Amino acid sequence: MTEAVQDDVYSDNIFIPATDGYQLAATLYLPRAAKRHAVLINSATAVPRTYYDGFARYLARQGCAVLTYDYRGIGGSRPKPPAGSSRAASLRGFHTTMAEWAAKDVTGAVTWMRERYAGLPLRYVGHSFGGQALGLLPNNTEVTRALFVSAQAAYWKLMPSPERYRVYLFMNYLGVPVAHVAGYLPGRLMLGQDLPKGVFLEWRRWVMSQRYLLDDVSLAALANFANYKAPLRALAFTDDTWAPRPAVELLCSGFTTTTPEVVSIAPSDAGVKSIGHMGFFRREHRGTLWRSAADWLGVIE
Repeated sequence: MTEAVQDDVYSDNIFIPATDGYQLAATLYLPRAAKRHAVLINSATAVPRTYYDGFARYLARQGCAVLTYDYRGIGGSRPKPPAGSSRAASLRGFHTTMAEWAAKDVTGAVTWMRERYAGLPLRYVGHSFGGQALGLLPNNTEVTRALFVSAQAAYWKLMPSPERYRVYLFMNYLGVPVAHVAGYLPGRLMLGQDLPKGVFLEWRRWVMSQRYLLDDVSLAALANFANYKAPLRALAFTDDTWAPRPAVELLCSGFTTTTPEVVSIAPSDAGVKSIGHMGFFRREHRGTLWRSAADWLGVIE
């Protein structure tokens, strides 16, 4: 591994195994000083791990070993291109689902962190889908504290107008036919990464269901929600059209053996004009939102 140093944080680009052995691209951030906590950052749908670099470095400076990683099919975890090709491999024919992301990739990342940092408390940061996944993990009992950022049960009718109608039309009348014809959902249609066909179709089915993934009777892993008993805080931003507070509360309702704390935050609370679904991870929030999050995670002494 090649080690890069920036300021007082070391970072290594590595690969970690999912539960089925699939190699997931990851970045490990380490402080120069003693490690006191381990933090796993779990991405939103179609968002590569590089998006969380600033927040990961911030946490590492607080004495945390921090791991970010890409779900299979995303970023550095896409299938390998043909030998000699300079283009990324197509996701056509690449089979996975959101449920598999949780069962294989997120579960594998939690296992890797617990094995490598067995003596440290494990904190879990879940952005959007990354928060949803916690309830599905068979090993979520390994997590000692979880922070959700814009993590929600994303039922389309819980989104404010006109976003709910844009989402409904996109999912059903553009996304579904394109995914079937192309064999995947091109990222340019949603300003993110390409999505495997199975991921998009399952996501679309959940978005159309009144309780999102909590309504999926085929999802046996829903039973794992009840296994999580550690503290949980969920951040809901008042200008987030994808994760308004009712959607955040709906996801939290699935955690029946802990008492999730839902915290509403307006952009003005952080001295900015907007935060939305993605803005928490902007570096401008180091002294406000990030510090508050790190303090709640218990990583600031």
